Amino acid sequence: MNRRSLVPTMSLLEAFEASARHGSFTHAASELHLTQSAVSRQVQALEKSLGMQLFNRYGRKIILTEIGAGYAREIANALASIRSATSQVIAFRTGVGSLQLAILPTFGSKWLLPRLSNFYLHHPGVLVHIHSRIGHFNLLQSGIDAAITAGDGPWPGLVSHPLLEDERVVIASPGLLKKIKLKRPEDLYQHILLGVSTRPQAWMDWFNNQKLSPSQIQMGTLFEFTAHLIQAVVAGMGVGVVTRVLIEEELKAGSLVIPFEQKVAGKHRYCLVYPHEKENFPPLVAFRNWVLAQSKK
Repeated sequence: MNRRSLVPTMSLLEAFEASARHGSFTHAASELHLTQSAVSRQVQALEKSLGMQLFNRYGRKIILTEIGAGYAREIANALASIRSATSQVIAFRTGVGSLQLAILPTFGSKWLLPRLSNFYLHHPGVLVHIHSRIGHFNLLQSGIDAAITAGDGPWPGLVSHPLLEDERVVIASPGLLKKIKLKRPEDLYQHILLGVSTRPQAWMDWFNNQKLSPSQIQMGTLFEFTAHLIQAVVAGMGVGVVTRVLIEEELKAGSLVIPFEQKVAGKHRYCLVYPHEKENFPPLVAFRNWVLAQSKK
């Protein structure tokens, strides 16, 4: 088989990928600055060249076939890689460009985003596009340039830079402390303890660190996001244990307090990670130097 026949033209692939993502020829046409009929013809041309139907058509409604859905996933990753490679070439030529950055949602909203205006002040030619990610994902295949994540490493195939330690503290609202006794760690046995589903062992680790048995604790709601846990504690729903750097704003505002001086070094730390081949990518170099300096303040 001629290898060229296995590589449809970019215009056909872009028309199909946009249509698959939007589930609409009309919306794809708007994104690509084409007419709806032009996008429809390009998708039909692609289907003809492949000899397979990629969409089922119901009037103006389109739904991917099983083959089409699988092809769309592969094409989306390939186009993301091509766009990323092209942006890197342009960035190396001009010294400016964009950085695709994945972050943990709460860390992003509580620590990174309040500081990001300072980055733009010093690097006006670089745009940082933020992608929220929780849990493991394949950075090398995602089209994302770098990530700020929490873990204890190692990070196979990636360069890593430690940013902040995961120092855990107990938090409560001032209003709740007016109603309950919370003078020493043992008093926690009498109260509802809130947690985060991604760190179910956080309270057990804290009690073990204080040489106290965790068998008597009363666990309450587990939240998917740390931000929701913080909001619940502010509202007086219970007591939480969180990374201190995530509650700086609430501590300054007085909506949260730390009732005990005892703190626990978490098993994880926040790190900036990226593939080796991105090490000299100008937007990443600018962001890396900036965020490392910020983490030391």
